[in-house]
Amino acid sequence: MRTIKAHQKVDLRKIPGNPKDKREKNIREGRGFRAMSILEGKKGGGNFQFASSNEMWRASLELLEFTPLSNVDYSGGIIITDWFSENSEQDSIKITIRFLSNEIRADGLKVIIYKQICKKNDKNNCKVIKDNTTLGQEIKLAILKKAAIIQKDEVSEHQKNYSETGAGKQQKSKY
Repeated sequence: MRTIKAHQKVDLRKIPGNPKDKREKNIREGRGFRAMSILEGKKGGGNFQFASSNEMWRASLELLEFTPLSNVDYSGGIIITDWFSENSEQDSIKITIRFLSNEIRADGLKVIIYKQICKKNDKNNCKVIKDNTTLGQEIKLAILKKAAIIQKDEVSEHQKNYSETGAGKQQKSKY
């Protein structure tokens, strides 16, 4: 979650003036909470399970949509796939993605690949090793590229919406 410090400047054009719009924007960005959950006695109001504003998170989920996921925890900053392989002849792999930052940068996430090597015809006799091939780096690069595209598209869409509403355009004075 991004916090604004006292010495940071804020662009008021990016903050909706209408309180209802502010609430909706905060909920879309994962910074809101539901009062009903507090009234019903549910705890964890600060634990947001969906973050539509984090481009790296969204890019990772899009890139991993071909595989079953075993653990997805936005607040913990981790995505873990289940064991999978393309066919029964291949060793199964598991992908773990750890998010270290919300920013789109190479050191903002860590991708670890585990390989499950089983003896022929004996799926109960397996060992798990950390995969040292370039697959983890390739996945990381694909996530970073996809996240950058998502961010660019969103910035373009915001600029388009901003210019279409006429906000920021100077009006001629009546005087």
